[in-house]
Amino acid sequence: MSSGAPQIEKPNGGFSVLWRFLPMLWPKDDLELRVRVIIAMVLVLAGKAITLAMPFAYKAVVDAMSGDRQAWMAALMLVFAYSAARFGGVLSDNLRNAIFEKVGQSAARRLAARVFRHVHSLSLRFHLERRTGSLTKIVERGTKSIDMMLYFLLFNIAPTVIELVAICVIFWLKFGPGLVAATMVFVALYIIFTRKVTDWRTHLQREMNDVDNKAIGRAVDSLLNYETVKYFGAEEREARRYDDAIASFTRAAVRNEVSLAWLNIGQSLITNLMMAGAMGFTVWGWSQGRFTPGDVVLVNSLLMQLFRPLDMLGWVYRSIRQGLIDMEAMFDLTDTPAEVVDVASAPALTVGDGHVRFEEVAFGYEPERIILKGVTLDVPAGTSMAVVGPSGAGKSTLARLLYRFYDPTAGRITIDGQDIAKVQQSSLRSAIGIVPQDTVLFNDTIGYNIGYGREGAGQPEIEGAARGAAIDTFIAALPQGYESMVGERGLKLSGGEKQRVAIARTLLKDPPILILDEATSALDSRTEEAIQSTLNAAARGRTTIIIAHRLSTIVGADQIVVLDAGRVAERGTHAELLAKGGLYAELWARQAAERELEEVVEG
Repeated sequence: MSSGAPQIEKPNGGFSVLWRFLPMLWPKDDLELRVRVIIAMVLVLAGKAITLAMPFAYKAVVDAMSGDRQAWMAALMLVFAYSAARFGGVLSDNLRNAIFEKVGQSAARRLAARVFRHVHSLSLRFHLERRTGSLTKIVERGTKSIDMMLYFLLFNIAPTVIELVAICVIFWLKFGPGLVAATMVFVALYIIFTRKVTDWRTHLQREMNDVDNKAIGRAVDSLLNYETVKYFGAEEREARRYDDAIASFTRAAVRNEVSLAWLNIGQSLITNLMMAGAMGFTVWGWSQGRFTPGDVVLVNSLLMQLFRPLDMLGWVYRSIRQGLIDMEAMFDLTDTPAEVVDVASAPALTVGDGHVRFEEVAFGYEPERIILKGVTLDVPAGTSMAVVGPSGAGKSTLARLLYRFYDPTAGRITIDGQDIAKVQQSSLRSAIGIVPQDTVLFNDTIGYNIGYGREGAGQPEIEGAARGAAIDTFIAALPQGYESMVGERGLKLSGGEKQRVAIARTLLKDPPILILDEATSALDSRTEEAIQSTLNAAARGRTTIIIAHRLSTIVGADQIVVLDAGRVAERGTHAELLAKGGLYAELWARQAAERELEEVVEG
């Protein structure tokens, strides 16, 4: 893997990732969000205080009922107090969630936007070596994990720790250090057991998912090859293979469910041993006259409240671990350095005439694979230069370098004397328009795709660009006109229609420099002729670089450059190159013979 696209996904999930995110919860430029954080934390403490008060109200009710029956009114009031405390706990928890939600969502939004912006700043090399689906998954999983992580850490783990400390203090003051030590031992035993079994279950869950994926893949593959199965009479063979896959999944699912049973059994054993020991100690103390009957209820209620969030510890631990891994992958994505960056205080490109020069430019996608070897080209303002040559000669690489998707390894490229490596990338790309060989459109309306050429363009300007690209008549014939959807990647349009949309949005951009990168090579002859006339009109008055495979499309270029093995082999006009009888003349003769053969076949 090259340095431009390092590995992103790492299965580490260290808590150092969390320290990078937590500062986003305290934005310096947003007072409202900081106030919300403070209120949410106050509600967390208030909720815990109310929750801890509930067992004391419960204890008081029991003690009151154990004494004089004439005190029934006091016991009734304590019952109402207990109910009010239960409601207060629920109220504080939900108010806390409602108030904090905007903080968490805002932090997730800012981080997701930063990642998305950074991904767009990464080099073309990075995107060619990464799967787009994996990038979107990294951002999606990382963003979703943020909300989950905040909830578990701030509103589950932290309150549980606070509650454990408070219960230990209560036990110390009321029941002595022995009960505190026993509580800490059993809580530690509970956490260690849960973590060990959860790690074991995670491994089993991963195995079950892998087997499930294989079973599904085997079924889909068999059904897709339905005809092949029939050709060879292999229905029974496929059924056996599928049954084997399902049997493996069944065994994995059984192991996974058994592991869950052991987890629940072990947690319940530890919880009930602790409960029995603590309540037994309290009963013994009551027999000695040290404690009241309500103290048994107090101990039971406090431990029940403590172990209730601990019951989810396995799920919480697994979720936090996965969340840390997802967040780490997203942060690793933001840490991926951009290969092409603006120099400090880079000025904007100022385009006057649009004179383009390549000066001894060398470049290779990999150090051992050099594509361009000292290429020097000069395209005077307002003229056209066609670049031709065999596949792999470096024709399309020139366009990528001019757009500064990559920087040359040697030499420089200038526009009106300004080195493009020393100006702002945004200003450089705003001065260049391109009609590519393979036009990819957004899954939106045809009007949106044309208007993408210039942000803020009005409908009259979009329609004018469509007329310039000779696609306005086609759009007018559509039932929804400019609001017609083009489908994913523009698949609802033909190749010629997509090319005209690309021409229209480039006309709307109105750049002084135009690149035609094999814009008609994927079209049939009739469509090519129609598109070619539109391209010629679009190129008029602009500095134009034409990268072509079909030589018939560049006969009228002001100059033609023939690249071979990364070097300029020939240059001149069409007539001059034919007269030389070199590589261009050879390519011309070969394509002429192919055209004649096509005409004979079509005839």
